[in-house]
Amino acid sequence: MQNYLLGLDAGNTVIKAVIFDRTGRELAQAGEEGHSRMPCPRHVERDLGELWANAKRVIRACLDNAGIAASDIAAIGCAGHGNGLYALDKDGEPLLGIQSLDTRATDLVEKWAAEGVGEQTYPIARQRPWPSQTPTLLAWLKRHRPEVFRRIGTVFFSKDFVVNRLTGSRVSEVSDMSGAGLLDLAARRYDRTLMEAYGLDDCMDLLPPLIESTDIAGTVTEAVARETGLAAGTPVIGGLFDVVASALGSGVSRTGSASIIAGTWSINQVIIDGPDLDGPVFMSSTFDRTRYMAMENSATSAANLEWLVREFFEGEHAESVSPFDACCALAAAVEPATDDPLYHPYLYGAQQDGHARAGFYGIAGWHTKGHLIRALLEGVAFGHRQHVETIRKAGATFDEAVLSGGGSRSRLWPQIFADLLGVPVSVSVSRETGALGAAIAAGTGVGLFADFTEGAAAMVHVDRHYRPNSALAAHYHRRYALYNDIAEAMTPLWRRLSATTGRETGVAA
Repeated sequence: MQNYLLGLDAGNTVIKAVIFDRTGRELAQAGEEGHSRMPCPRHVERDLGELWANAKRVIRACLDNAGIAASDIAAIGCAGHGNGLYALDKDGEPLLGIQSLDTRATDLVEKWAAEGVGEQTYPIARQRPWPSQTPTLLAWLKRHRPEVFRRIGTVFFSKDFVVNRLTGSRVSEVSDMSGAGLLDLAARRYDRTLMEAYGLDDCMDLLPPLIESTDIAGTVTEAVARETGLAAGTPVIGGLFDVVASALGSGVSRTGSASIIAGTWSINQVIIDGPDLDGPVFMSSTFDRTRYMAMENSATSAANLEWLVREFFEGEHAESVSPFDACCALAAAVEPATDDPLYHPYLYGAQQDGHARAGFYGIAGWHTKGHLIRALLEGVAFGHRQHVETIRKAGATFDEAVLSGGGSRSRLWPQIFADLLGVPVSVSVSRETGALGAAIAAGTGVGLFADFTEGAAAMVHVDRHYRPNSALAAHYHRRYALYNDIAEAMTPLWRRLSATTGRETGVAA
């Protein structure tokens, strides 16, 4: 019986494969970390050959560990990080992988802002240009690397590249394309007027055929079956923008549900019935054929803790203790105080300011490692709160949230989120919410579930609940005001600092 689903999650750093049964139980999982290249300041790229090699390894490892026949897998779903720019050449071969941490196009975004380009794109796509956005990067390549631009045959996303390698199909789907500001959101289709606003009206043929998330993109080829152990002919669906997949995989499937993802990116999203809100939400992305996702996102989340651990804490503790757990334990031992340090989580820039930098503020001689770690955890949560406030001001409402991503694994961080957001926060059993969401979509695509809601009800289970600590409300209100005031004061200084790093615009083709 084909009672199993394979979910793949191609993130900015790690690609994962997880096999689930129809109740959401994980049979096996495997992950492989990739390597980012930073050939110039602000440039963050990856080798597509390595990405596909890693994908094949994790699929085979997952199958080897699951103890099932590959033919028992009913379907495959793939999620992947949105935006950035993944390109095939005109022969369909891998050409370029730019990750969504890249900020090379910051100057172009500033130029477009002065010219009012965002006022042209927002009514159509419900987005304004930003540095890591796919059309912005494509426009940057057109201006600064025409020799690379001329070789592009297809522009799509990380999970689309994996789907392409699995099936040979050159397609993308609505959630990723809308998440990159490349669709008329209400009409759910490409739009030439929108592309003209980006200066890309000659690039319509670079956009692949558009399908829905649960549509079957193709089937596993014989060659891929030999390389991975998969069964040839296994259906592969169009897949999902990973933030949408993570929401679904954490149980967020009804209108008014909120999903907070503390991963490489800060993702903050609420399901809404229509694409129009009272204010300009930074990103509205389709969730299914009838509803939408109101989002506010930036590269300002758990990647900050990953950086801190990698640079300062790895190797300090016994192998049996995760350095992430050790850091959170140090932070949990700190009693919140009015003079605690503050931290801005801008290692990869801020949402609309690619010049912004991370920094600790207010460190005194009596502060410890624990104080700095807690400041970082709070700073990341403050960044999420900024996005949540924008969504609320626009008219989207919610009274509880589900936290997923690496940050949800901590016992302390979800409590900080509940205290700062002022709503109960829950954490689901599965840590691999992106892969689980992709698997739910795959099951829906081949008819195992009637729709996303039925699939989420069958496969998602809650692990922990956190309620806000009202005694800390005033404390965090003061600290959040300081956090914003310091950022405002630092804005011109960040620009001056950025200018000293040079403005090299090269790219590795």
